[in-house]
Amino acid sequence: MGTGRQTRQRSAILGKIREAEGPLSIAQIHERAGGEIPRLGIATVYRAVKALREGGEIVAVELPGEEPHYETADRGHHHHFRCRVCEQTYDLGVCPVGIPRGTMLPGGYTVEDHSLTLYGRCADCVA
Repeated sequence: MGTGRQTRQRSAILGKIREAEGPLSIAQIHERAGGEIPRLGIATVYRAVKALREGGEIVAVELPGEEPHYETADRGHHHHFRCRVCEQTYDLGVCPVGIPRGTMLPGGYTVEDHSLTLYGRCADCVA
């Protein structure tokens, strides 16, 4: 396989991650990019995700009890909502945690960052 093909595959995979409403698992990336790239193998997706992470273009999102999901690194500070019915993860446009970086908590803990995932039903699954 030549470099051109790898670049096209990587570019298509990054495009699918970028256009998603929230972070995607490897299986979701494979499914979405597979429609655009004939015969896309799961190993190719793993290699592309590894290269995109090493290049700083995407980051891993850790969801408790699940494999890592991936989103573009340029999304800034945000949190996630995980639907328990359809198992999709969505970006939230708001930060419901009013604790800025540098805040000193009781016990001498200094806040450097935070990550929050809310769980429930998305709009489609409530209906």
